[in-house]
Amino acid sequence: MADVIEIKIPDVGGVASVDVVDVLIKPGDIVKLDQTIATLETDKASMDLPSTANGSVEQVHIKRGDKVGEGTLVATVKVESIAAKSEEPAAKPATTPPVSQDQQPPLPTQTPEPPKATIQSSQPVSTANIELNTTVSAHASPSVRLFARELGVDISKITSGNGRKGRILKEDITQYVKKILTEGGNSSGGGTIPAIPAVDFSQFGEIESQPLSKIKRLTGQNLSRVWLNLPMVTYHEEADITEMEAFRVALNAEKAKDEIKITGLMFIIKALVAAMKQFPSFNASLASDGQSLILKKYYNIGIAVDTPNGLVVPVLRNVDNKSINQLANELAEKSEKARQGKLMPADMQGGCITISSLGGIGGTAFTPIVNAPEVAILGVTRAKMQPVWNGKEFLPKLMLPLDLTYDHRVIDGAEGARFMAHIKQNLSDIRRLLL
Repeated sequence: MADVIEIKIPDVGGVASVDVVDVLIKPGDIVKLDQTIATLETDKASMDLPSTANGSVEQVHIKRGDKVGEGTLVATVKVESIAAKSEEPAAKPATTPPVSQDQQPPLPTQTPEPPKATIQSSQPVSTANIELNTTVSAHASPSVRLFARELGVDISKITSGNGRKGRILKEDITQYVKKILTEGGNSSGGGTIPAIPAVDFSQFGEIESQPLSKIKRLTGQNLSRVWLNLPMVTYHEEADITEMEAFRVALNAEKAKDEIKITGLMFIIKALVAAMKQFPSFNASLASDGQSLILKKYYNIGIAVDTPNGLVVPVLRNVDNKSINQLANELAEKSEKARQGKLMPADMQGGCITISSLGGIGGTAFTPIVNAPEVAILGVTRAKMQPVWNGKEFLPKLMLPLDLTYDHRVIDGAEGARFMAHIKQNLSDIRRLLL
């Protein structure tokens, strides 16, 4: 005879309502005392709900997403009634006619084994059934589930972990996220990011709705995709461009009024290409499968240009084979086309690395986002005069802030620092560009 036990929500510290974030049982499952059958969450903590009985799950009364409180029925479990068994009357021995001494059968040489006790259950209990029920979904502690939710990972997509009996650990969550990033951000199997809730701003005052330009919409989508898929690091440095600036001013003084003036950006392009030749991994792209690096033998530099419709990146091709004056003329031409909205798609394709310069606006540093599938981007802000100690005295120097963001899957910290040191050295003494 089997009894039915009701498992209910216990006192959860005076909280009137808690969320059901996971249910780990279903009808027919075999549960044991203190086995976790559900996970609950308040606004401050996560908790495991243990089973209060051994037996077979008859019915589950809650589901993920429900709000429950003390006394809410969670499940009903069939358990064997031991008391009922003990109260069953013993079977009366069968009466047989008396047998004479001569007719009695010989005594057995071995005492027969007592009958084995049996467990009554509405469902057959077998090793296969128990194994199936314990591997339907992997288990994880409340802290691990909270960690997964913070990263936007659906933990139900991770079927087993490296913990005892397949329990999911924080390391398993981290490896799952790394796998998604390595595979190019295909998160259809798990990771989800909660959307920012809509707000009716008109309730606070007068508003006006202005649609984004197509360029800004596409740029926003690309930057969001890159931000989610690339582990990026930004390295900050300063370069002494005092002598370079003096040379640039002298060059422009020799030009006629109608000639294109040389900007510091032209020297930065040349210094950047020289560093790319010394560090080929910066002139590369990671293959879509994440297993190999595609090294490029050409040097095309993208230049971020601010336009009324948004940011665009025209590409200067084969810059290693062009002079400073040629680069200045080409950039002026493409920048004008960009502001007029006349750039063709081919004008913005094939870049190896991008330069984003805020020098004409200001700032001391920023963290540019890599223009994937490139692996790095160089940020430039406004140069300023400042005292620099040379070991004996302070001297006025024109210092240029540089910010290098790179894809950490391809480039490590030491290589990024050496790459920036090479650029800094070339800008500080532009004669090195002739070597």
